Amino acid sequence: MAVTRYSEEFKRDAVGLVMSSGRSINSVAKELGINTESLRKWVLQARGAMGGGAGEAMTPDERAELKRLRKQVRDLELEKEILRKAAQYFAKEMSR
Repeated sequence: MAVTRYSEEFKRDAVGLVMSSGRSINSVAKELGINTESLRKWVLQARGAMGGGAGEAMTPDERAELKRLRKQVRDLELEKEILRKAAQYFAKEMSR
């Protein structure tokens, strides 16, 4: 497997394209013919350098809170779906 070295200017332009266009990393990488993970790494590094915090590692407490919040979102989405289906059911029953 050949290792391709890209110039700093190319990396900067690729990252700029992702950030300014609002397109996904996957689509930009495919268009430029580069590895998606390489571009993802460049974008994360650029955001970290800009103070975006994306390049910083999470603390164990932050990671635990993120896990808890993601579970809570899943639970709330499930509850919302159940309530939506119940409302549809009762709306049908009332119109009979």
